[in-house]
Amino acid sequence: MKVTKTSMEGLLILEPMVFGDERGFFYESYNQRDFLKKVGLDVTFVQANHSHSVQGVLRGLHYQVKQPQGKLVSVIRGKIFDVVVDLRQGSSTFGKWESFELSEENRKQLWIPPGFAHGFLTLSKSGDVLYKTTDYYAPEHERTLAWNDPEISVSWPLEELGEFKLSEKDGAGISLEKAKEEILY
Repeated sequence: MKVTKTSMEGLLILEPMVFGDERGFFYESYNQRDFLKKVGLDVTFVQANHSHSVQGVLRGLHYQVKQPQGKLVSVIRGKIFDVVVDLRQGSSTFGKWESFELSEENRKQLWIPPGFAHGFLTLSKSGDVLYKTTDYYAPEHERTLAWNDPEISVSWPLEELGEFKLSEKDGAGISLEKAKEEILY
């Protein structure tokens, strides 16, 4: 597994070793021992989620004010524009965002430590996103950061799609300024 640091402390891109031939391919999508060795973190994943979206679906930016979740995100079908926003109040990159293209072709995974908001836009006809979390989903602690907050200014590639789809909950996200009142990490 190749590990690449990003501009944000703790946020990592993981690329598994892929073995392929004319029959197809094989790779370990997760190995606890290798994760600990390469990433230097001994985390326990307690939940695995599978999200299927059609092209143009924008999900997020989600976070939990209590029980913040670390996430290991991968795409098994399609392609997404994956976005994280640093909500760790003591961080030098607080309120900043970074994006990554994750796809079934590049097989990259994204390790998102606890304390980030996370969302994605499905770029392909459809997309299947798998992510493991380090804490359980707690709906009473879930919040949504506004995907279009001008203070954050995420450059979503919406012009490529023409039209995008957003849930009512995600459309009602709050500003970073409002989120600061409740963020506990």
